[in-house]
This record gives sequence, C-alpha cells and structure tokens, in this order.
Amino acid sequence: MNTRINRCFERCRAEGRSALIVYATVGCPTPEESEALIDRLIDAGADMVELGVPFSDPMADGPVIQHAEQVALAAGTTLKKVLEIAGRIRARHPETPLVLFSYYNVLFHYGLDRLGAALRETEIDGLLVVDLPLEERSEIEPLCRTSGVELIPLVSPATSLERAERIASGCGGFVYYITVRGVTGVRQALPPELAGELETLRARLPLPVAAGFGISSAAMAKAVGAHADAVVVGSAVMRKVLDEGCDAAVALTGELAAGVRGRDA
Repeated sequence: MNTRINRCFERCRAEGRSALIVYATVGCPTPEESEALIDRLIDAGADMVELGVPFSDPMADGPVIQHAEQVALAAGTTLKKVLEIAGRIRARHPETPLVLFSYYNVLFHYGLDRLGAALRETEIDGLLVVDLPLEERSEIEPLCRTSGVELIPLVSPATSLERAERIASGCGGFVYYITVRGVTGVRQALPPELAGELETLRARLPLPVAAGFGISSAAMAKAVGAHADAVVVGSAVMRKVLDEGCDAAVALTGELAAGVRGRDA
C-alpha cells in the first residue's frame, strides 16, 4: 500500500537504516509548547511521531510518561485538542507519519464515529490503542477501515509467536514490539535475547517491526536498529522535556537520529 508509513519505511530501507519513531505526550509542558516541540523533533530527525493522548490512568506507562500526562492534563489537554494540534502538524509536515497513541477509554468517551471523522480530517496515519486486546479489536476495526487509519498492533516478550502472527494479521503500518516486560521507562540495558527475538519476528510477521520501551541513548538506538525496522523512543525524550526543557529533548532526538543512521551525534 502506498501510505505515509510504508513510504517512510521504504525511504529508511533505501538509506540502509531503521526508522526513528519518537513518542511525545501532547500537551506537555503545555499544548502550545508541545506543538512547537513536535515540529522541532521532526526537524531533528524523527521519521515518525507517536502523539500521546494524556490519560488519567496510564497503566502501561512508567513514572516519566505518567508525570508528563499529569502535566498535560493539568494544562487542559483533551483528545479534541490533541487532534487539533495533529491537524496543524500535518499541514506543516505533509509526509511525516503521525500515529495517535491512546488508551481505549479516552477514545470510547470521545465517541468512535466522531473520532473517525476527526482522524480523516487530520490525516492521522495510525492508531495505537495500548490496552485493546486482540479479542476486543472488533470494537475499533470498523473505525480504522472507514477513516483510512492503520491499526498498529503491540506484541511483547510474553506473546507466543503464534499469537503474535494472529495479532499482526489484519493490522497495518508496523508491529510495535515491547522490548522488555513491564511498563515504559528509561533503562540502562536491554535483554541480551532481544536481537534474536526481533529477527524471528521480522522473519515471521507480515509488517515491519518497531522496537520500543527502554531505549534511551544513541548507542542503544543503533544497536536495536540493527535488528528492527524502527526504534521507538518515548520516556527518554519526555524525561528531557520534564527535567531540562524542550531544547534538551530536541538535542537527544538529534543524537538518536544520528545513532540509527550510524553516525556520531
């Protein structure tokens, strides 16, 4: 399919590298600052952006993303505001894939029909629903089909290969592989078996495989990127935003982009 996500992976493969996917909690530190930050992350080398929708009970997220979401909620960030920001980012970055990253509760309360219309209007490319299991995916699949949005599946080290194949079937964009057991967060090292797991998934699944959770440096991005189609970084970037400011987050993104490209930052 000729989609932004597919074109992004094709460009990266042509350059002999993995894609860099950066997660940003929209609304942190404020909606206005986060919108400007996402523009800068793209300019710094993010090939794709996950737009994190703040939620009051983010059970899959560690302390950094939880804090970022609390900041965003306190600043008045809603799903409606996230979609408005996404539309403006799309206008400025027509070829950068944008993935809406959310918990199902937020989408359900917004209204699925209303959401589908908004996704079409803002030209969101992918939808990643963190807490939606395979058995309940039929809740959201019609929305994705009618709005032209690719449903991004998640698998983890606890997922059997057979189940991973079932999860990936019928989805699009890429498979998000959670590299470690547990919640999101910065880690100093990743499991030694990760490379083999990624290679097995890439050989068996019909979609590109993106590896996320725990990647925090250019060296880690380079090492993981050697075995994955994309590297996802979230907590490390948001920790920079919270502790040092947006400039530091942009600088880190530049280093990560250099890492996946096999260059020194």
